[in-house]
Amino acid sequence: MASSAIKLANPNAEVLRRGDALAMNIQSARGLQNVLRSNLSPRGTLKLLVDGANQLTLTKDGKVLLSQMQITNPVAVMIARAATAQDDVAGDGTTGLVLLVGELLKQAGSYVEEGVHPRVITEGFDAAKAEALRFLEAFKTTMPMDREVLVSVARTALRTKLQESLALQMTEAVVDAVLAVAEPGKPIDLFMVEIMKMQHQTATDSRLVRGLVLDHGARHPDMPKRATKCFVLTLNVSLEYEKTEVNSSFFYSSAEQRDRLIESERRFVDEKLRKIVDLKNTVCSGADKAAGFVVINQKGIDPLSLDVLAKHGVLALRRAKRRNMERLQLCCGGTAQNSVDDLTPAVLGYAGLVYEHVLGENKYTFVEECAAPRSVTVLIKGPSTHVLQQTHDAVRDGLRAVKNAIEDGALVAGAGAFQVACRAHLLRPEFLKTVRGKAQMGVRAFADALLVIPKTIATNGGYDPMDVMVALEGEAADGHAVGIDLNTGDVLDPAQEGIWDNYRVLRQQLHSCAVIATNLLHVDEVMRAGRASLKTPGPGEEEQ
Repeated sequence: MASSAIKLANPNAEVLRRGDALAMNIQSARGLQNVLRSNLSPRGTLKLLVDGANQLTLTKDGKVLLSQMQITNPVAVMIARAATAQDDVAGDGTTGLVLLVGELLKQAGSYVEEGVHPRVITEGFDAAKAEALRFLEAFKTTMPMDREVLVSVARTALRTKLQESLALQMTEAVVDAVLAVAEPGKPIDLFMVEIMKMQHQTATDSRLVRGLVLDHGARHPDMPKRATKCFVLTLNVSLEYEKTEVNSSFFYSSAEQRDRLIESERRFVDEKLRKIVDLKNTVCSGADKAAGFVVINQKGIDPLSLDVLAKHGVLALRRAKRRNMERLQLCCGGTAQNSVDDLTPAVLGYAGLVYEHVLGENKYTFVEECAAPRSVTVLIKGPSTHVLQQTHDAVRDGLRAVKNAIEDGALVAGAGAFQVACRAHLLRPEFLKTVRGKAQMGVRAFADALLVIPKTIATNGGYDPMDVMVALEGEAADGHAVGIDLNTGDVLDPAQEGIWDNYRVLRQQLHSCAVIATNLLHVDEVMRAGRASLKTPGPGEEEQ
């Protein structure tokens, strides 16, 4: 039947059938692939995104591009969502996944045009995916994750997003940040690494702060701006007058009665302040007389209370963010208090240096020189917002890469080495004999699609992809795991050069690309959903 069956139920339906639907799926995937192709590898180019308010975003991060681009094609939207899910699961590999999906559909399309049914090709995809995952298990390198190895992992991740000089500088900061928050036998919580952006100086002035940076300062001009050898009190106590929860009224007939009323209201807060000041006088005495005393409160502190604390030399910050309260305890030690009734020196934390930094109208408070901080801050500086955002995205990916390496306990040789070796493995006669009939075409399509990664790396590096692939496949045939040297265009040993990919990123890529391509190849009709097309045209309206 030439016309779609849906047309019998709804003559107004918008439908693409069989060959047209598959052609649209392939063209959409390849279109998205061509957009992201030039971003891959350290030599990849940047994209400039301009939103409706003319705000600029300069990036080569696949997740940022797919999240902010205006994509209207339904198939491209589906691929983009799956690729951003790859970033959520593994922290990287978004661009590579889009390239693999587009190449799988391209390779499958050539077989479909020759009359092979898509179902046969997808059977080959499934067999190839299972064998590729088994090969990945054997190909990965299990090693102790010492600092030198983690530096190589972070460098590989950052150099694909940042210029080389900045990537090398941020590499040390990223590795030290993850090692500071990592605890043996526990999952690594990257939320304990604060990423603070300051539009100031240049990107190369970015650094790791072994402590906490708060994006606000003291609210009293007479408070000390710098304190050393500080005792830190973390509070979640209101130090301001609060209205009662019930409606109440007070009547007075003289000025004396009004003064007593105000005094009684104030006495409640003053009693809390007295206990804080008493604790400060207790610990800041004797040998620690010159020590500073810092109060960081999650709730408010009214002006009168600030004045009392300033007169006693206390540096007080109010309305600190809730996430910073947890980080503060991990940085300085001590225990957050919800009441001032049981204050003892044991609840205090310690910081070697606390100071305020003023940048224009913004104030920042640095809490540094902590004894053994288990929460740190990566301070990113830059002259413009798009530089800050680009560095922020790269640092985030670097943190995830180091975390993955520690948790996996294994790495995979990068620079395209795995893809070339996996293709050679899939095309071995011993494996092809285990796949029945025409499904071998799907295996060949999957194997050839893997080469899109090394080919794209070579192209973006300015080298002829065919020459590079001949050299790589020749070495792979001899059993050597080699990748592409972007400086010379020759082959190199990624393990010796310290070029490593995350094991879980490649595993997720192999699984996701096969699933997405299989689903799209099984689509034989594309139709617009919804009930709008069932409505009959009203008076004066033209029939669609």
